[in-house]
Amino acid sequence: MIVDRRFRLPRLWSNRALRTIASCFEGDVVNVSAWDDRDKEGGHYKDYFVNASSYSYTNYRGYKGFQGQENEYLLDLTTDLPENLRQRFDVVFNHTTLEHIFDIGKACSNLCAISRDIVIVVVPFAQVQHETDDWKDFWRLTPTCLRRLLGQNGLTVVYEVESPHRNSGVYLLAVGSRHPERWEERLPPRGPISVAGKWIGWSIRGLLRKGMERVFGITGRD
Repeated sequence: MIVDRRFRLPRLWSNRALRTIASCFEGDVVNVSAWDDRDKEGGHYKDYFVNASSYSYTNYRGYKGFQGQENEYLLDLTTDLPENLRQRFDVVFNHTTLEHIFDIGKACSNLCAISRDIVIVVVPFAQVQHETDDWKDFWRLTPTCLRRLLGQNGLTVVYEVESPHRNSGVYLLAVGSRHPERWEERLPPRGPISVAGKWIGWSIRGLLRKGMERVFGITGRD
């Protein structure tokens, strides 16, 4: 379990956000860089995708790496993709991995190449730096960056949301599709995000004043 609120709040939010849409997806689902698929709330992400016909995992060697479990594939996102994994799955899910891979373009390309249609990614937009001797922390991504990364690989973002908490990390969840027309009425109407992290740097007083400006037309300075 996560006890530090800076990490716990965005994880709880991303789990709720994923539960909201996971039942929309069918077919073969894979959790990439899954470790043992825990959602850090005592459950597993496999149970979110209730309409999946199969559920698999990928991991690489090292800390929290390859487990040798059933339906698990050995995969290094920074190398050329094995042919047996190319468009192997209908839905590719990846939670807070891309920020730890320096060659993020290659990693995202591989995520997309594995998928026949859907890629779901959760990434930090703002978060305290966190790393170990086994893995480092390189990137923070914006909604614009995610759209470009997925777009370069033939996917269109059809759903995007951000966590709302102040004084904690800020996560983004984005869903990209090769066939966006299929999802126009199947996913809840959310996004696009106009400006991520709009509350960053605002004091409580400033936020209250901002709310009053919107409701009552009162203006002033923080």
